[in-house]
Amino acid sequence: MELDRLDRAIIKALVDDARATYAEIGHGVGLSASAVKRRVDRLRGSGAITGFSARVEPRALGWTTEAYVELFCRGKTSPAEIGMAVGRHPEVVSACTVTGEADALLHIRATDMRHVEQVIERIAAEPFVVRTKSAVVLTRLVNGSPLIG
Repeated sequence: MELDRLDRAIIKALVDDARATYAEIGHGVGLSASAVKRRVDRLRGSGAITGFSARVEPRALGWTTEAYVELFCRGKTSPAEIGMAVGRHPEVVSACTVTGEADALLHIRATDMRHVEQVIERIAAEPFVVRTKSAVVLTRLVNGSPLIG
């Protein structure tokens, strides 16, 4: 789907505050509330907007420690196999295949260092994992999505 300037402005407004009313968004982008609703419905129908969610501060839930873990896998382990295995761990916030020496990169959130260690041990026990390499986050410098536009 091709997004025009108004679609991008509406999406940015929703990313900033998904609870904003159509009238509030319309005021910001120069459209009526009904025009914004029609565009949002179209964006949802096309799959450009996949849903709405609440962003929760991980610290509020006690998840104060995070790490990035590189996975090095045996032979021809498929991305689907990696995804299914690491997806079983609720501490894995995101996972992706990457270029370079590692096969995948995981972002983990946990309650403390011991919890991080336990998660890495569980993931390292997967039959396709040869080794892992971890980096613990000390200070998050930038947090959030790039601006849409």
